[in-house]
Amino acid sequence: QVQLVESGGRLVQAGGSLRLSCAASGRAFRRNVMGWFRQAPGKEREFVAAVTWNGSNRYYSNSVQGRYTISRDNAKNSVYLQMNSLKPEDTAVYYCAADSRIEFSDYVAYSIYEYNFWGQGTQVTVSS
Repeated sequence: QVQLVESGGRLVQAGGSLRLSCAASGRAFRRNVMGWFRQAPGKEREFVAAVTWNGSNRYYSNSVQGRYTISRDNAKNSVYLQMNSLKPEDTAVYYCAADSRIEFSDYVAYSIYEYNFWGQGTQVTVSS
């Protein structure tokens, strides 16, 4: 079992930066691929970024590539999302998710259906 709690979301002006954090419980966290997703009002939840269990590989959606950075600290059971050059279209609830299906995997899933643990989400609002 993995329990996830996101934090760090708030209102920020366009062009600004935010760092989201996701605190995980359970030692299994260290063996799992971790991802960030987001869901804007009226839209489906979408993939944002993911990192493999040891942090060696990171993947991003085209819409955030070059602006966002995902990282993890297994000693602290945490994963982070550094968001720079924020745009109004980045406004959404951001979710942290864990894929525990295969441990120590270098395979990163992009579909919400392949992540089996989710946090409650944190709201990010970017004003123009």
